Amino acid sequence: MHTQRSRQRWAVFLASLVLVAGTIALYLLLQRPSISLIDRIRQAGELVVATRHSPTTFFAGAEGTDGFSYELVERFAAELGVSVRYTFPATIDQLLDDIGHGRVHMAAARLGMTEGKRRQMRFSLPFTSIEQQLVYRRGDSKPNSFDDIGPGQLFVIAGSSHEETLRALRETGHPSLAWVPVDGIGADPLLARLDRGEIRMTLADANEIALHRRIYRHIAVAFDLDNSYPVAWGFPPAGDDSLREAANRFLQSMTDNGSLQQLQARFFGHNGRLNFVDTREFWRQVRDRLPRYRAHFEEAAELTGIDWRLLAAIGYQESHWQADAVSPTGVRGIMMLTQGTAKQMGLTDRDDPRQSIIGGARYLRVVERKIPERIAEPNRLWLTLAGYNIGFGHLEDARVLTQRDGGDPDLWMDVKKRLPLLAKKAHYKTVRYGFARGQEPVDYVDNIRNYYDMLVWFTTTADDSTRAYLLAADD
Repeated sequence: MHTQRSRQRWAVFLASLVLVAGTIALYLLLQRPSISLIDRIRQAGELVVATRHSPTTFFAGAEGTDGFSYELVERFAAELGVSVRYTFPATIDQLLDDIGHGRVHMAAARLGMTEGKRRQMRFSLPFTSIEQQLVYRRGDSKPNSFDDIGPGQLFVIAGSSHEETLRALRETGHPSLAWVPVDGIGADPLLARLDRGEIRMTLADANEIALHRRIYRHIAVAFDLDNSYPVAWGFPPAGDDSLREAANRFLQSMTDNGSLQQLQARFFGHNGRLNFVDTREFWRQVRDRLPRYRAHFEEAAELTGIDWRLLAAIGYQESHWQADAVSPTGVRGIMMLTQGTAKQMGLTDRDDPRQSIIGGARYLRVVERKIPERIAEPNRLWLTLAGYNIGFGHLEDARVLTQRDGGDPDLWMDVKKRLPLLAKKAHYKTVRYGFARGQEPVDYVDNIRNYYDMLVWFTTTADDSTRAYLLAADD
Protein backbone atom coordinates (compact mmCIF):
# COMPACT_ATOMS: atom_id res chain seq x y z
CA MET A 1 0.00 0.00 0.00
CA HIS A 2 2.76 2.39 1.05
CA THR A 3 4.73 1.45 -2.06
CA GLN A 4 1.71 2.18 -4.30
CA ARG A 5 1.23 5.65 -2.76
CA SER A 6 4.93 6.39 -3.24
CA ARG A 7 4.69 5.46 -6.89
CA GLN A 8 1.65 7.69 -7.34
CA ARG A 9 3.38 10.65 -5.69
CA TRP A 10 6.47 10.05 -7.86
CA ALA A 11 4.32 9.97 -11.02
CA VAL A 12 2.64 13.25 -10.03
CA PHE A 13 6.04 14.79 -9.36
CA LEU A 14 7.39 13.71 -12.74
CA ALA A 15 4.29 15.00 -14.53
CA SER A 16 4.64 18.34 -12.76
CA LEU A 17 8.30 18.47 -13.66
CA VAL A 18 7.52 17.81 -17.33
CA LEU A 19 4.83 20.51 -17.28
CA VAL A 20 7.17 23.06 -15.71
CA ALA A 21 9.97 22.18 -18.13
CA GLY A 22 7.60 22.50 -21.08
CA THR A 23 6.37 25.85 -19.84
CA ILE A 24 9.92 27.13 -19.45
CA ALA A 25 10.87 25.86 -22.93
CA LEU A 26 7.82 27.54 -24.49
CA TYR A 27 8.62 30.78 -22.67
CA LEU A 28 12.20 30.72 -23.90
CA LEU A 29 11.04 29.96 -27.46
CA LEU A 30 8.62 32.87 -27.42
CA GLN A 31 11.29 35.19 -26.05
CA ARG A 32 13.78 34.26 -28.79
CA PRO A 33 13.60 36.75 -31.69
CA SER A 34 12.19 35.28 -34.92
CA ILE A 35 14.41 35.17 -38.02
CA SER A 36 13.48 37.87 -40.52
CA LEU A 37 12.68 37.06 -44.13
CA ILE A 38 15.81 38.74 -45.40
CA ASP A 39 17.94 36.71 -42.97
CA ARG A 40 16.26 33.50 -44.13
CA ILE A 41 17.03 34.47 -47.72
CA ARG A 42 20.66 35.08 -46.82
CA GLN A 43 20.86 31.75 -45.01
CA ALA A 44 19.36 29.95 -48.02
CA GLY A 45 21.60 31.91 -50.38
CA GLU A 46 18.79 32.39 -52.89
CA LEU A 47 16.34 35.14 -53.84
CA VAL A 48 13.32 33.90 -55.82
CA VAL A 49 12.03 36.47 -58.30
CA ALA A 50 9.07 36.37 -60.68
CA THR A 51 9.71 38.16 -63.96
CA ARG A 52 8.82 37.92 -67.65
CA HIS A 53 10.59 37.69 -70.97
CA SER A 54 10.52 41.02 -72.80
CA PRO A 55 12.94 43.64 -74.20
CA THR A 56 12.29 45.83 -71.15
CA THR A 57 12.79 43.18 -68.48
CA PHE A 58 14.64 39.92 -69.22
CA PHE A 59 16.06 38.69 -72.54
CA ALA A 60 18.94 36.88 -74.21
CA GLY A 61 21.66 39.44 -74.91
CA ALA A 62 24.95 39.30 -76.78
CA GLU A 63 26.80 37.88 -73.78
CA GLY A 64 24.01 35.99 -72.01
CA THR A 65 20.94 37.03 -70.08
CA ASP A 66 20.34 40.78 -70.02
CA GLY A 67 17.62 43.35 -69.51
CA PHE A 68 16.84 46.32 -67.30
CA SER A 69 14.90 44.30 -64.71
CA TYR A 70 17.46 41.50 -64.78
CA GLU A 71 20.39 43.85 -64.24
CA LEU A 72 18.64 45.73 -61.43
CA VAL A 73 17.69 42.52 -59.60
CA GLU A 74 21.18 41.05 -60.02
CA ARG A 75 22.72 44.15 -58.44
CA PHE A 76 20.27 43.94 -55.53
CA ALA A 77 21.04 40.25 -55.02
CA ALA A 78 24.79 40.97 -55.10
CA GLU A 79 24.29 43.50 -52.32
CA LEU A 80 22.42 40.85 -50.30
CA GLY A 81 25.13 38.30 -51.05
CA VAL A 82 22.79 35.76 -52.66
CA SER A 83 22.06 34.27 -56.07
CA VAL A 84 18.77 34.64 -57.94
CA ARG A 85 16.34 32.00 -59.13
CA TYR A 86 13.89 33.38 -61.68
CA THR A 87 10.38 32.14 -62.32
CA PHE A 88 8.23 33.01 -65.32
CA PRO A 89 4.51 32.94 -64.53
CA ALA A 90 2.33 32.61 -67.61
CA THR A 91 -0.29 35.16 -66.56
CA ILE A 92 -0.64 38.15 -64.28
CA ASP A 93 -3.10 36.19 -62.12
CA GLN A 94 -0.49 33.47 -61.64
CA LEU A 95 2.13 36.06 -60.70
CA LEU A 96 -0.21 37.58 -58.11
CA ASP A 97 -1.00 34.13 -56.75
CA ASP A 98 2.70 33.27 -56.49
CA ILE A 99 3.36 36.51 -54.61
CA GLY A 100 0.34 36.08 -52.35
CA HIS A 101 1.22 32.51 -51.36
CA GLY A 102 4.93 33.13 -50.86
CA ARG A 103 6.14 30.96 -53.74
CA VAL A 104 8.35 33.86 -54.80
CA HIS A 105 9.99 36.54 -52.68
CA MET A 106 9.32 39.41 -55.09
CA ALA A 107 8.23 40.31 -58.60
CA ALA A 108 10.33 42.29 -61.09
CA ALA A 109 8.05 42.24 -64.12
CA ARG A 110 7.69 45.97 -64.84
CA LEU A 111 4.50 46.20 -62.78
CA GLY A 112 2.57 49.45 -62.70
CA MET A 113 1.59 50.67 -59.24
CA THR A 114 -2.09 50.85 -60.10
CA GLU A 115 -4.89 51.13 -57.57
CA GLY A 116 -5.86 47.53 -58.19
CA LYS A 117 -2.32 46.17 -57.79
CA ARG A 118 -1.83 48.13 -54.56
CA ARG A 119 -4.64 46.08 -53.04
CA GLN A 120 -2.92 42.83 -54.01
CA MET A 121 0.72 43.45 -53.13
CA ARG A 122 3.10 45.87 -51.50
CA PHE A 123 5.45 47.87 -53.69
CA SER A 124 8.99 49.14 -53.42
CA LEU A 125 9.93 52.71 -54.16
CA PRO A 126 9.17 53.41 -57.83
CA PHE A 127 12.15 53.60 -60.19
CA THR A 128 10.52 54.60 -63.47
CA SER A 129 7.06 55.11 -64.94
CA ILE A 130 4.79 53.60 -67.58
CA GLU A 131 3.54 55.88 -70.34
CA GLN A 132 0.72 54.09 -72.16
CA GLN A 133 -0.04 54.31 -75.88
CA LEU A 134 -2.75 52.92 -78.12
CA VAL A 135 -1.24 51.23 -81.16
CA TYR A 136 -2.83 50.00 -84.37
CA ARG A 137 -1.63 48.29 -87.54
CA ARG A 138 -0.13 50.61 -90.12
CA GLY A 139 -2.42 50.76 -93.14
CA ASP A 140 -5.61 50.35 -91.10
CA SER A 141 -7.86 53.28 -90.25
CA LYS A 142 -6.21 55.29 -87.47
CA PRO A 143 -8.34 55.74 -84.33
CA ASN A 144 -8.18 59.27 -82.93
CA SER A 145 -9.93 58.49 -79.65
CA PHE A 146 -11.49 55.59 -77.77
CA ASP A 147 -14.81 56.53 -79.35
CA ASP A 148 -13.43 55.25 -82.69
CA ILE A 149 -12.92 51.72 -81.36
CA GLY A 150 -15.58 49.15 -82.13
CA PRO A 151 -16.35 45.85 -80.39
CA GLY A 152 -13.75 43.12 -80.90
CA GLN A 153 -11.07 45.50 -82.15
CA LEU A 154 -9.06 46.21 -78.99
CA PHE A 155 -7.09 43.42 -77.27
CA VAL A 156 -5.28 43.77 -73.93
CA ILE A 157 -3.63 41.47 -71.39
CA ALA A 158 -6.11 40.42 -68.71
CA GLY A 159 -5.33 41.89 -65.30
CA SER A 160 -2.74 44.32 -66.66
CA SER A 161 -2.44 48.01 -65.90
CA HIS A 162 -3.79 48.55 -69.41
CA GLU A 163 -7.01 46.73 -68.57
CA GLU A 164 -7.30 48.76 -65.37
CA THR A 165 -6.95 51.91 -67.48
CA LEU A 166 -9.75 50.78 -69.78
CA ARG A 167 -12.05 50.03 -66.85
CA ALA A 168 -11.45 53.50 -65.46
CA LEU A 169 -12.15 55.06 -68.87
CA ARG A 170 -15.38 53.12 -69.22
CA GLU A 171 -16.52 54.43 -65.84
CA THR A 172 -15.56 58.05 -66.55
CA GLY A 173 -16.91 58.96 -69.94
CA HIS A 174 -16.68 56.00 -72.32
CA PRO A 175 -19.52 53.67 -71.23
CA SER A 176 -19.53 51.75 -74.53
CA LEU A 177 -15.79 51.06 -74.52
CA ALA A 178 -15.16 47.34 -75.04
CA TRP A 179 -12.09 45.17 -75.29
CA VAL A 180 -11.01 41.55 -75.51
CA PRO A 181 -8.96 40.37 -72.48
CA VAL A 182 -6.20 37.88 -73.32
CA ASP A 183 -4.38 35.70 -70.80
CA GLY A 184 -0.70 36.55 -70.56
CA ILE A 185 1.79 38.66 -68.66
CA GLY A 186 3.20 41.11 -71.22
CA ALA A 187 2.14 42.90 -74.38
CA ASP A 188 4.81 41.25 -76.55
CA PRO A 189 2.57 38.51 -78.04
CA LEU A 190 -0.17 41.04 -78.78
CA LEU A 191 2.26 43.35 -80.57
CA ALA A 192 3.46 40.41 -82.67
CA ARG A 193 -0.15 39.49 -83.52
CA LEU A 194 -0.92 43.10 -84.40
CA ASP A 195 2.06 43.26 -86.76
CA ARG A 196 0.85 40.12 -88.53
CA GLY A 197 -2.65 41.56 -88.92
CA GLU A 198 -4.32 39.11 -86.52
CA ILE A 199 -5.67 41.88 -84.26
CA ARG A 200 -6.48 45.54 -84.88
CA MET A 201 -5.31 47.41 -81.76
CA THR A 202 -3.77 47.06 -78.33
CA LEU A 203 -2.50 49.14 -75.42
CA ALA A 204 1.16 48.91 -74.45
CA ASP A 205 3.93 50.80 -72.68
CA ALA A 206 5.76 53.42 -74.72
CA ASN A 207 9.19 51.88 -74.07
CA GLU A 208 8.02 48.44 -75.15
CA ILE A 209 6.44 49.87 -78.27
CA ALA A 210 9.62 51.74 -79.21
CA LEU A 211 11.68 48.57 -78.79
CA HIS A 212 9.24 46.38 -80.72
CA ARG A 213 8.94 48.82 -83.61
CA ARG A 214 12.55 47.96 -84.48
CA ILE A 215 11.28 44.45 -85.20
CA TYR A 216 7.63 44.80 -86.16
CA ARG A 217 7.39 47.54 -88.76
CA HIS A 218 3.59 47.61 -89.02
CA ILE A 219 3.12 48.87 -85.45
CA ALA A 220 1.98 52.50 -85.42
CA VAL A 221 1.06 54.75 -82.49
CA ALA A 222 -2.48 56.14 -82.66
CA PHE A 223 -2.33 58.36 -79.57
CA ASP A 224 -0.86 58.71 -76.10
CA LEU A 225 -2.96 58.24 -72.99
CA ASP A 226 -3.02 61.03 -70.44
CA ASN A 227 -2.33 58.83 -67.44
CA SER A 228 0.90 57.15 -66.38
CA TYR A 229 1.82 54.73 -63.61
CA PRO A 230 4.96 54.47 -61.51
CA VAL A 231 6.81 51.17 -61.88
CA ALA A 232 8.20 49.25 -58.90
CA TRP A 233 9.03 45.81 -57.56
CA GLY A 234 6.17 43.85 -55.99
CA PHE A 235 6.20 42.06 -52.63
CA PRO A 236 3.73 39.91 -50.64
CA PRO A 237 0.75 41.90 -49.32
CA ALA A 238 1.33 40.97 -45.67
CA GLY A 239 3.94 39.60 -43.29
CA ASP A 240 7.62 40.34 -42.78
CA ASP A 241 8.62 43.54 -44.57
CA SER A 242 12.40 43.26 -44.19
CA LEU A 243 13.07 42.38 -47.85
CA ARG A 244 11.03 45.31 -49.16
CA GLU A 245 12.77 47.65 -46.73
CA ALA A 246 16.16 46.42 -47.99
CA ALA A 247 14.98 46.89 -51.57
CA ASN A 248 13.94 50.46 -50.81
CA ARG A 249 17.34 51.26 -49.33
CA PHE A 250 19.02 49.74 -52.39
CA LEU A 251 16.85 51.65 -54.88
CA GLN A 252 17.32 54.91 -53.01
CA SER A 253 21.08 54.41 -53.10
CA MET A 254 20.95 53.63 -56.85
CA THR A 255 19.00 56.85 -57.37
CA ASP A 256 21.28 58.97 -55.21
CA ASN A 257 24.53 57.84 -56.83
CA GLY A 258 23.23 58.07 -60.40
CA SER A 259 23.48 54.34 -61.13
CA LEU A 260 19.76 54.01 -61.81
CA GLN A 261 19.82 56.77 -64.41
CA GLN A 262 22.86 55.17 -66.05
CA LEU A 263 21.07 51.83 -66.21
CA GLN A 264 18.02 53.42 -67.82
CA ALA A 265 20.26 55.17 -70.35
CA ARG A 266 21.95 51.86 -71.15
CA PHE A 267 18.74 50.04 -72.00
CA PHE A 268 16.42 52.82 -73.18
CA GLY A 269 18.59 55.82 -74.08
CA HIS A 270 18.66 54.97 -77.79
CA ASN A 271 14.97 54.08 -78.18
CA GLY A 272 12.70 55.62 -80.77
CA ARG A 273 15.32 56.68 -83.33
CA LEU A 274 14.27 54.28 -86.10
CA ASN A 275 11.09 54.91 -88.06
CA PHE A 276 9.05 52.63 -90.31
CA VAL A 277 11.27 53.24 -93.35
CA ASP A 278 14.48 52.64 -91.37
CA THR A 279 13.20 49.36 -89.96
CA ARG A 280 11.84 48.09 -93.27
CA GLU A 281 15.09 48.86 -95.07
CA PHE A 282 17.23 47.25 -92.40
CA TRP A 283 15.40 43.92 -92.52
CA ARG A 284 15.47 43.97 -96.33
CA GLN A 285 19.24 44.28 -96.28
CA VAL A 286 19.60 41.63 -93.58
CA ARG A 287 17.96 39.40 -96.15
CA ASP A 288 19.57 40.70 -99.34
CA ARG A 289 23.08 41.96 -98.49
CA LEU A 290 24.24 40.70 -95.12
CA PRO A 291 24.58 37.04 -96.23
CA ARG A 292 27.24 38.09 -98.78
CA TYR A 293 29.46 39.62 -96.11
CA ARG A 294 28.64 37.75 -92.91
CA ALA A 295 31.68 35.47 -93.26
CA HIS A 296 33.94 38.55 -93.50
CA PHE A 297 32.39 40.06 -90.37
CA GLU A 298 32.87 36.75 -88.55
CA GLU A 299 36.50 36.55 -89.69
CA ALA A 300 37.10 40.10 -88.47
CA ALA A 301 35.51 39.14 -85.16
CA GLU A 302 37.95 36.24 -84.77
CA LEU A 303 40.90 38.50 -85.52
CA THR A 304 39.91 41.35 -83.18
CA GLY A 305 37.64 39.83 -80.53
CA ILE A 306 34.79 42.19 -81.46
CA ASP A 307 31.30 40.70 -81.81
CA TRP A 308 30.62 40.22 -85.53
CA ARG A 309 27.12 41.60 -85.04
CA LEU A 310 28.55 44.87 -83.71
CA LEU A 311 30.87 45.09 -86.71
CA ALA A 312 27.91 44.39 -88.99
CA ALA A 313 25.89 47.11 -87.25
CA ILE A 314 28.73 49.57 -87.83
CA GLY A 315 28.96 48.50 -91.46
CA TYR A 316 25.24 49.01 -91.95
CA GLN A 317 25.35 52.47 -90.38
CA GLU A 318 28.33 53.39 -92.55
CA SER A 319 27.24 52.09 -95.95
CA HIS A 320 24.09 49.95 -95.66
CA TRP A 321 26.48 47.09 -96.52
CA GLN A 322 27.29 48.49 -99.97
CA ALA A 323 30.81 47.54 -101.01
CA ASP A 324 31.03 50.36 -103.58
CA ALA A 325 29.72 53.13 -101.32
CA VAL A 326 31.50 56.49 -101.70
CA SER A 327 30.85 59.71 -99.78
CA PRO A 328 31.36 63.28 -101.07
CA THR A 329 34.35 63.56 -98.71
CA GLY A 330 36.10 60.57 -100.27
CA VAL A 331 35.57 57.87 -97.66
CA ARG A 332 34.55 54.61 -99.26
CA GLY A 333 33.76 50.91 -98.90
CA ILE A 334 31.53 48.98 -96.54
CA MET A 335 33.21 50.52 -93.47
CA MET A 336 33.64 53.93 -95.20
CA LEU A 337 37.34 54.30 -94.42
CA THR A 338 39.44 57.34 -95.27
CA GLN A 339 42.50 56.85 -97.43
CA GLY A 340 44.71 57.60 -94.43
CA THR A 341 42.99 55.06 -92.20
CA ALA A 342 43.12 52.43 -94.94
CA LYS A 343 46.86 53.00 -95.35
CA GLN A 344 47.37 52.88 -91.56
CA MET A 345 45.54 49.52 -91.43
CA GLY A 346 47.52 48.11 -94.37
CA LEU A 347 44.67 48.01 -96.90
CA THR A 348 45.42 47.98 -100.60
CA ASP A 349 41.81 48.28 -101.81
CA ARG A 350 39.11 50.03 -99.75
CA ASP A 351 36.43 48.71 -102.10
CA ASP A 352 37.31 45.10 -101.31
CA PRO A 353 34.66 44.00 -98.77
CA ARG A 354 36.94 41.71 -96.80
CA GLN A 355 39.74 44.27 -96.55
CA SER A 356 37.32 47.04 -95.59
CA ILE A 357 35.62 45.01 -92.86
CA ILE A 358 38.84 43.70 -91.32
CA GLY A 359 40.46 47.13 -91.60
CA GLY A 360 37.48 48.80 -89.94
CA ALA A 361 37.51 46.27 -87.10
CA ARG A 362 41.23 46.79 -86.51
CA TYR A 363 40.82 50.56 -86.56
CA LEU A 364 38.01 50.29 -84.00
CA ARG A 365 40.50 48.53 -81.72
CA VAL A 366 43.02 51.33 -82.31
CA VAL A 367 40.46 53.90 -81.16
CA GLU A 368 39.39 51.73 -78.23
CA ARG A 369 42.96 51.54 -76.92
CA LYS A 370 43.03 55.34 -76.69
CA ILE A 371 40.09 55.36 -74.27
CA PRO A 372 41.31 55.59 -70.64
CA GLU A 373 41.56 52.13 -69.09
CA ARG A 374 39.45 53.15 -66.09
CA ILE A 375 36.36 53.48 -68.29
CA ALA A 376 34.37 50.25 -68.17
CA GLU A 377 31.77 48.79 -70.49
CA PRO A 378 29.33 49.72 -71.86
CA ASN A 379 30.50 53.36 -71.71
CA ARG A 380 33.85 52.29 -73.16
CA LEU A 381 32.19 50.90 -76.28
CA TRP A 382 29.92 53.88 -76.84
CA LEU A 383 32.76 56.38 -76.43
CA THR A 384 34.87 54.27 -78.80
CA LEU A 385 32.15 54.36 -81.44
CA ALA A 386 31.84 58.12 -81.08
CA GLY A 387 35.61 58.48 -81.47
CA TYR A 388 35.57 56.17 -84.50
CA ASN A 389 33.01 58.47 -86.10
CA ILE A 390 34.12 61.99 -85.17
CA GLY A 391 37.79 61.42 -84.41
CA PHE A 392 39.41 60.87 -81.04
CA GLY A 393 40.51 64.51 -80.72
CA HIS A 394 36.98 65.86 -81.02
CA LEU A 395 35.76 63.20 -78.60
CA GLU A 396 38.35 64.40 -76.08
CA ASP A 397 37.15 67.99 -76.61
CA ALA A 398 33.61 66.89 -75.79
CA ARG A 399 34.86 65.14 -72.65
CA VAL A 400 36.63 68.36 -71.62
CA LEU A 401 33.39 70.31 -72.08
CA THR A 402 31.56 67.65 -70.08
CA GLN A 403 33.96 67.98 -67.17
CA ARG A 404 33.81 71.79 -67.26
CA ASP A 405 30.03 71.57 -67.13
CA GLY A 406 30.05 69.37 -64.02
CA GLY A 407 29.32 66.14 -65.87
CA ASP A 408 31.24 62.88 -65.85
CA PRO A 409 33.57 62.64 -68.88
CA ASP A 410 33.65 58.85 -68.47
CA LEU A 411 29.87 58.46 -68.91
CA TRP A 412 28.44 58.34 -72.43
CA MET A 413 25.08 59.73 -71.27
CA ASP A 414 26.89 62.88 -70.06
CA VAL A 415 29.27 63.21 -73.00
CA LYS A 416 26.50 62.79 -75.61
CA LYS A 417 24.79 65.89 -74.20
CA ARG A 418 27.92 67.99 -74.81
CA LEU A 419 29.02 66.65 -78.19
CA PRO A 420 26.56 68.91 -80.10
CA LEU A 421 28.20 71.93 -78.43
CA LEU A 422 31.22 71.37 -80.69
CA ALA A 423 29.21 72.99 -83.50
CA LYS A 424 28.72 76.21 -81.50
CA LYS A 425 31.44 78.85 -81.65
CA ALA A 426 31.09 79.82 -78.00
CA HIS A 427 32.20 76.30 -77.11
CA TYR A 428 34.41 75.01 -79.93
CA LYS A 429 36.73 78.02 -79.73
CA THR A 430 37.59 77.01 -76.15
CA VAL A 431 38.81 73.49 -76.98
CA ARG A 432 41.85 72.13 -78.78
CA TYR A 433 40.45 70.65 -81.99
CA GLY A 434 37.77 73.25 -82.68
CA PHE A 435 34.60 72.90 -84.74
CA ALA A 436 32.92 69.55 -85.32
CA ARG A 437 29.41 68.43 -86.23
CA GLY A 438 28.88 66.96 -82.78
CA GLN A 439 25.32 65.76 -83.28
CA GLU A 440 26.51 63.26 -85.87
CA PRO A 441 28.34 60.92 -83.44
CA VAL A 442 25.33 61.04 -81.10
CA ASP A 443 23.05 59.83 -83.89
CA TYR A 444 25.75 57.44 -85.10
CA VAL A 445 26.11 55.68 -81.74
CA ASP A 446 22.35 55.51 -81.12
CA ASN A 447 21.72 54.01 -84.55
CA ILE A 448 24.46 51.40 -84.16
CA ARG A 449 23.11 50.44 -80.75
CA ASN A 450 19.71 49.86 -82.34
CA TYR A 451 21.07 47.85 -85.27
CA TYR A 452 23.25 45.81 -82.93
CA ASP A 453 20.30 45.06 -80.63
CA MET A 454 18.27 43.98 -83.65
CA LEU A 455 20.97 41.63 -84.93
CA VAL A 456 21.51 40.13 -81.47
CA TRP A 457 17.77 39.53 -81.10
CA PHE A 458 17.57 38.07 -84.60
CA THR A 459 20.44 35.63 -84.02
CA THR A 460 19.66 34.60 -80.42
CA THR A 461 15.98 35.06 -79.52
CA ALA A 462 13.85 35.06 -82.66
CA ASP A 463 12.44 31.67 -83.62
CA ASP A 464 12.58 30.31 -87.16
CA SER A 465 9.04 31.36 -88.07
CA THR A 466 9.64 34.94 -86.89
CA ARG A 467 12.88 35.16 -88.85
CA ALA A 468 11.16 33.86 -91.96
CA TYR A 469 8.30 36.33 -91.51
CA LEU A 470 10.66 39.30 -91.13
CA LEU A 471 12.78 38.40 -94.13
CA ALA A 472 9.88 37.49 -96.41
CA ALA A 473 7.92 40.70 -95.90
CA ASP A 474 8.70 43.48 -98.36
CA ASP A 475 6.03 46.11 -97.78
